[in-house]
Amino acid sequence: MKRSIFARVALGSLLLAAGLSHAHHSFTVHYDANKPISKEGVVTEFRFTNPHGILMLDVTNEAGEIEHWTVETTAPVYMRRFGWSKDSIKPGEHVTVEGWASRDGSHFMRIRRVTRADGSVVGEGDQQAGDQ
Repeated sequence: MKRSIFARVALGSLLLAAGLSHAHHSFTVHYDANKPISKEGVVTEFRFTNPHGILMLDVTNEAGEIEHWTVETTAPVYMRRFGWSKDSIKPGEHVTVEGWASRDGSHFMRIRRVTRADGSVVGEGDQQAGDQ
């Protein structure tokens, strides 16, 4: 009985570890450093979480339709080095996000810089393309 419980816990731990390692991915797998893009819109959510933070942005396209964009940040440990915190961006803020486009053409991008409507830049300096 004890052995089967141990085996189940061990198997569960291995599956969890495999899932977490798969969740952390290389920049070049998903983004194209040669495709810089900029999107202007309203923040709907900002998550300062591991392994990467997420900024959700509603962007009005040329047809007047709302597009929901997901912007991935680097890990919070790196973001803090650039002056970011969990309170750096609030839902409802109008921002311009510069970054790199996803390779698959979806509404997904990697963060480079965020500028508020008043022209101030969130944090200190640009994020870099790479595996952070």
